[in-house]
Amino acid sequence: MPRSGEEARHRLQQAALELYGERGFDATTTAEIAARAGVTERTYFRHFADKREVLFDGEATLGAALEATLDSTPEDVPPLQTLLRAFLAAVPRLEANRPLTEARHRVISASSALQERQLAKGEYLKSTLAAALEARGTGERVARLAAEVGWATWAQAVAGWLDDPSLTLAAHLTREFDDLAGLTSAVKPR
Repeated sequence: MPRSGEEARHRLQQAALELYGERGFDATTTAEIAARAGVTERTYFRHFADKREVLFDGEATLGAALEATLDSTPEDVPPLQTLLRAFLAAVPRLEANRPLTEARHRVISASSALQERQLAKGEYLKSTLAAALEARGTGERVARLAAEVGWATWAQAVAGWLDDPSLTLAAHLTREFDDLAGLTSAVKPR
């Protein structure tokens, strides 16, 4: 039996990823996840609201970490550069958990219900980013646009990193933001 709540949580996440990989998301029950993790189903529900949430546990932590970096960035740094700094600050956490991130990505890619949930979680994070940019003095419309574009760029960088681990996530992220800068500098109003 796991000795701490954090250990139980980690074991539940690992068991869920294993079972989802073996059987698929829809064919796996919370009771099976709990049994594989060596805990009761009641313990499972103390940690996660349903069988989807075991895959999305880190989203609130990621949002708080991004927001903290945005809050600590000097106000004269432009919105997209501010977002890049925040995403770069989150890189070590993802890189340290690459096997978990890869397994999670495979499971989510195989389930339309999980893809829908991931989109909803992405909306939450984009709203968090937009609100943090607004709090820094960026206008509402520009803050929302920057959050949308920044989040899409982050997602592209993570996908590139999962496909090509020869580069660090930071390198993928920097390249994607450089490409974004190139795209936006080429836009000329008519």
